[in-house]
Amino acid sequence: MASVPWWFGHDVLMFYAVIPAGGSGTRLWPLSRAGHPKFLHPLTGTPASLLQATVDRLSPLTTPECTLVVTGAAHVAAVARQLAGLPEENILVEPSPRDSCAAIALAAAVIAEREPTAVMGSFAADHLIGDAASWAETVRQAIRGAEQGLLMTVGITPTRPETGYGYLETGEPTGDGPLRPVLEFKEKPAAEVAEGYVRSGRHLWNASMFVWRVDVFLAELARQQPALHAGIVAIAGAWGTPEQDDVLGTVWPTLPKISVDYAVMEGAATAGRVATVPGDFGWNDVGDFHTLGDVLPADADGNVVLGADAKPEVLLRDSSGLVVVPHSGRLVAALGLRDLIVVDTPDALLVCPRDRAQDVKKLVDELKERGEEGLV
Repeated sequence: MASVPWWFGHDVLMFYAVIPAGGSGTRLWPLSRAGHPKFLHPLTGTPASLLQATVDRLSPLTTPECTLVVTGAAHVAAVARQLAGLPEENILVEPSPRDSCAAIALAAAVIAEREPTAVMGSFAADHLIGDAASWAETVRQAIRGAEQGLLMTVGITPTRPETGYGYLETGEPTGDGPLRPVLEFKEKPAAEVAEGYVRSGRHLWNASMFVWRVDVFLAELARQQPALHAGIVAIAGAWGTPEQDDVLGTVWPTLPKISVDYAVMEGAATAGRVATVPGDFGWNDVGDFHTLGDVLPADADGNVVLGADAKPEVLLRDSSGLVVVPHSGRLVAALGLRDLIVVDTPDALLVCPRDRAQDVKKLVDELKERGEEGLV
């Protein structure tokens, strides 16, 4: 018997899931490329890609008919191939990257055309979640807050003073539930500031997971970003009609390039309209190869080999703490090495210390400056 969604039989609004699938994951070069970005790769410790794992994780909360992916024209075919169960019209194509606000607002406006007061959640295509059941329960709590008209986030209980993430400063919990008001969005902090955040117990990592009623979000977008709102409403009004491509092609390039955090959520928090549910479910944003080495299963010497069937392509002796990505079809052998990243692809080989993993982006930037677009 097919399982029914958790909301079946309850007096709640339909829940739509939106998955923004963009970005090229430059810190995961040369595996992740502009034409085949990280969310299409199986970086989950299983054969599933990050995108497929995201959709699987949503299955207790919604249906394929209520799941939308927003992605670039270059990735539509691959997304459709990986998500064969998703209706074709649920893959929304952005003609060019305009940052997260335009992508998320487009999905919200298209959903509003179908169901004006629906609740939607926005979840990135390239995150790893350790405990999917705990994550789903946290999202359910956020949905309850959204039904009350709040713009909800899912905050992550910090496990360390991380300088690579933004933070949410929260107030005292409201009522008996887990909801806390978000007082302010904080930029990525310096190390000593991050330590203070963790000590305070009032700061959560901002994982850019959002849940809201589409009418509430679009009203807030109109209040803070009227030009962006007007453009998105014009596009959504033509969606699914013969005029769709013309309107999209004309209006989309005029939209401001801005993140949803800057465009809407920071101002909404100042106005007292944002709340969060703290979550502790093993969240990771798969930012670089060092991080992957920390979260994926390792052998007895702490070596991580990426790819379920990659083991025969790798020969490691007297080596520890390696992250090896064999992606060229040839053998990768390592002897007497410690704490290195080795990524072997058909046209590029990367070798670097694990503690320099964040700097891989600089190599991509340099390749772009040299005009080596075929390698990025």
